[in-house]
Amino acid sequence: MRPGSRVRAAKCQMLATSFFVLLLGFSVATMEVLTYFGDHHFAIISQVSLERNPYDAVHRWAFYVGISLAGLLILGASLSTTAAVKEAQGLMAGGFLCFVMVFCALLQVAYWRFRNPTQVEDAMLDTYDLVYDQAVRSPSSLQWQELAAIQDTFLCCGKRSPFGLVESPEADLCQGEEAAREDCLQSIQSFLRNHQSILSMLTSASLALTVYSMLLSSFLWFAILSGCNLDRKGTYTVTPRAHGCQTQEPSLFRCSQGEACTSTLL
Repeated sequence: MRPGSRVRAAKCQMLATSFFVLLLGFSVATMEVLTYFGDHHFAIISQVSLERNPYDAVHRWAFYVGISLAGLLILGASLSTTAAVKEAQGLMAGGFLCFVMVFCALLQVAYWRFRNPTQVEDAMLDTYDLVYDQAVRSPSSLQWQELAAIQDTFLCCGKRSPFGLVESPEADLCQGEEAAREDCLQSIQSFLRNHQSILSMLTSASLALTVYSMLLSSFLWFAILSGCNLDRKGTYTVTPRAHGCQTQEPSLFRCSQGEACTSTLL
């Protein structure tokens, strides 16, 4: 394949990859906003009124990381697209830098999940245990309403005692159709496992797209630097004419002074 064809193919692939990266960035940003501010499972757990909420710090950290990654993905895709169209060396370098930052952040997230695979699960379960214990001690408190909201969100009720003993407030918690619901600890664990599988797929897709975008942007940057342009026909500069100088007439026929006009081919 000729060098010009390789560069043109890389440009088309860069545009297509940037489109998918842009979609991924907007999807991550939308998911983070809905998870943090909406009536979602994670938001219900993080918004309980406790003196010390074990899950609140993890929830805020995940939101800031997700929004930062989404912003870098959108910025990198926008810069790369503009650079590929305009053949701008500086914009292409900026897009490459954004992809490098996303790649490093994703590696850090993957390493954190490998070292602490149950940190989010433990924080959510601890928060539920605190709300459950306070609601059982004082059924007329605010924690009782928050516990009911959590159980309606996760479609669960109470938690099974390891000794099989159920006190009076706990027996009043699950009555009627609610008694047939799943244990809340098991329901939270099942929900987190499903969510973590989706998160693993998104992380893998983000890593693959980021690595491919890094390779394409670096190749196009070197191509633009070396002058292997795609659609540019040439660079023209207009120099001002000096005062008193007469330009030569670009004609195919010249007439010399005192002679007949003869046709001379330029």
